[in-house]
Amino acid sequence: MTEPCPPGDASGLAATLRHVAKTLLEMWLSSIVESVCEVLADTSTGLIGSEIGRLLAKLGVPDIDPSNTKRHRLSKALLVQQQRHQAANCIVRFITEAMSPALHFKNPTLRQNLQDGLNERLSLMGLKVLDDGRVAKASQTATTVDEAIRIAGGLRTELIRRGTHPEVLRYCEEELVRRSIFHAVFEATKGLAARLRQLSGSTLDGSELVNYCIGAKGGTVPVLQINGYRNKSEESEHRGFANLLHGIFGTFRNPPAHTPRATQEWTITESDAFDLFSMLSYLHRRLDKATT
Repeated sequence: MTEPCPPGDASGLAATLRHVAKTLLEMWLSSIVESVCEVLADTSTGLIGSEIGRLLAKLGVPDIDPSNTKRHRLSKALLVQQQRHQAANCIVRFITEAMSPALHFKNPTLRQNLQDGLNERLSLMGLKVLDDGRVAKASQTATTVDEAIRIAGGLRTELIRRGTHPEVLRYCEEELVRRSIFHAVFEATKGLAARLRQLSGSTLDGSELVNYCIGAKGGTVPVLQINGYRNKSEESEHRGFANLLHGIFGTFRNPPAHTPRATQEWTITESDAFDLFSMLSYLHRRLDKATT
């Protein structure tokens, strides 16, 4: 494929669009185009309908099906335009315009999510979206979904692929986008405590919160019950669940709470972070079914 933008070109977005306009780019597979449009028109993190219409008009791409869903509306417009010109220029230009940093000052987190999602899809063609919005050649080409996610390097997308519980992601969304493992772990474990308080109505924290919600010392019934709490086996399961919570807070929340990241006295690898997020997901799933 012809390189979509000249490497090392410092003249920015305008030069990129001029280069794409006069160089015919090899047509993209319809499956790739549809996958890219799925990211760009995602309901929660993608472009809104008016933005899609405005960008299509700006690039002179006919908006042939404006009443359709955003995803199908965009893919249909780009695929028809690509077929008309027998070149993928319109797709590259749309991505470059849509990912221009100037359009995302109000919400850089959403832009990063878009970039991660696009880079996963584009890695199958050996391409990537740069931080300035341009589409360029990547150092590797993916052949599988797992490779695409690994090459794109998005922590959040990898966690989603692993089925991480939404409550885990909710509390550390911004940290994951910034690729700050240190703070993502800290916020995710704080989120577990927040979930316990939400379910129980307590204002406690740490071990006191766990003992109040799950503990059953002195024959008292736990405020939150993860099972029927009808026999010794279920009581034992409760004690084990409480111990897991104590361990999570003691190991992953308390140390970073008292350690500046810059000192690097407390570190966690990406692999360890993924394992922790899996454990947090398990705990949240048990809390999903807890009764008060």
